[in-house]
Amino acid sequence: MEQTLSPTGGQSLLFLTDEQLRKGIEAMFFAYQGFTADPDRILAEKGYGRAHHRAVHFINRSPGTTVNNLLSILGVTKQSLNRVLRTLIEDGLVSSEVGKSDKRERHLFLTEDGKALEKELSDAQRDRMRAAYRLAGPEAVAGFRQVLEAMMDPEMRRRYDALSERLRD
Repeated sequence: MEQTLSPTGGQSLLFLTDEQLRKGIEAMFFAYQGFTADPDRILAEKGYGRAHHRAVHFINRSPGTTVNNLLSILGVTKQSLNRVLRTLIEDGLVSSEVGKSDKRERHLFLTEDGKALEKELSDAQRDRMRAAYRLAGPEAVAGFRQVLEAMMDPEMRRRYDALSERLRD
């Protein structure tokens, strides 16, 4: 059986029992519930759902992104995204501008109200993550990110890496 050194210097097996994996799955389930609870409450008060949150988040991360780029990032159907965008635009949270070089493109931006909603949603999640990261420590934070990235399907990982690369520029 393959072994590796644990962060504390002792030996640890790279094998996990089904029960250990089950506990990890359950921990992720409950952590995700906690991670989304505050934004879900904020969104519900405004008549929105998680799809609206994801759109607002990624438009904020990349102002001027195109609808096609957002489709690629979110991995949803055009029909589904159009429903979400139509609501956000009608409610004055997102503006859509025709592309300068390609008139078929629509570039998306958050309005001031959209930025305020995004900040409210993100602040709640950042507060929760910041507290958890502080409690867990830097090695756990790095390990957690490695686990999350390793769990991504190859196509999802390519989208994640492409987004990270675009936002670094």
